[in-house]
Amino acid sequence: MLSICSFSRLFQSTLAAAGLFLVLVQSPSARAWGNGGHRLVNKLAASSLPSDVPAFLHSPEAVAEIEYLGPEPDRWRSPTEPELNAAQAPEHFIDLELADALGPLPRCRLDFEGKVFASGQRPEKIGLQPWEATEIWERLKAAMRAYRNLATAKQDTRPVEQAILFYSGWLGHYVGDGSQPLHTTIQYNGWVGANPNGYTTGHQIHWQFEGPFVDAQLHGPEVLARMTPLKAIDGDVFDAYVAYLRHSQTYVERVYQLEKSGGFVGAGTAESREFTAERLAAGASMLRDMIYTAWLESAKPVPDPYAGK
Repeated sequence: MLSICSFSRLFQSTLAAAGLFLVLVQSPSARAWGNGGHRLVNKLAASSLPSDVPAFLHSPEAVAEIEYLGPEPDRWRSPTEPELNAAQAPEHFIDLELADALGPLPRCRLDFEGKVFASGQRPEKIGLQPWEATEIWERLKAAMRAYRNLATAKQDTRPVEQAILFYSGWLGHYVGDGSQPLHTTIQYNGWVGANPNGYTTGHQIHWQFEGPFVDAQLHGPEVLARMTPLKAIDGDVFDAYVAYLRHSQTYVERVYQLEKSGGFVGAGTAESREFTAERLAAGASMLRDMIYTAWLESAKPVPDPYAGK
């Protein structure tokens, strides 16, 4: 049996031979929120950070860098990089129905993967979204702690500033994915199982919702107006992020209802535009709050692991 990476290499060769490579590299199925949606989420989050974060984060250059990085992980999903594609593809989603069937979600990625393998399944079939987002957030917090230390010592902070911008932008991609309900469910691209309401079973709804419709119909001002007030995350960030994903999941059927009424065709409807703007705003709000919380948490002293030993 071919491994995932070996299959990806074989698939790449077949596409190249058929002359279809450039078409499929740009396939809608390889995106989430599309380039425009991800850039918008990151830009609005970066632009709305409070005044007590470091000044460099407020510069136009910093906002532009974080915005540019919004789609970055989707740039890693080409069959020309098969190992990278296979390894990080599950980090864009989680099918909560399948994950929850295994019991409470552990905070550690490896513990979850162990539970999945023990059940006879594979992690890439269920998704790893909350662990990827939390791990990147922890990288961001560590970089901000390094920034504080360097600033206190009056040393050059420019290298770590670049790391902070990268982690902020990278994090934004997954937070943006998490605001899209179809990234949280087995119903990610066409209804499966019992379907009494006659929702689409075709494989076009995912991209219809998050791609050209967003780029053509949604713009900064209407999304900004729906962002929630700034809020530092209180308590465990992993738990808060999982709660964020579960809230997104409550809107899965709403996406299908809007599609059924033609909400993602052309200009859509007032309801579909409002819904999509709110979902993008949820992503931008959560990203802003996570960046801000990382800054606050980076001020806390790191416990000595050898104390008392």
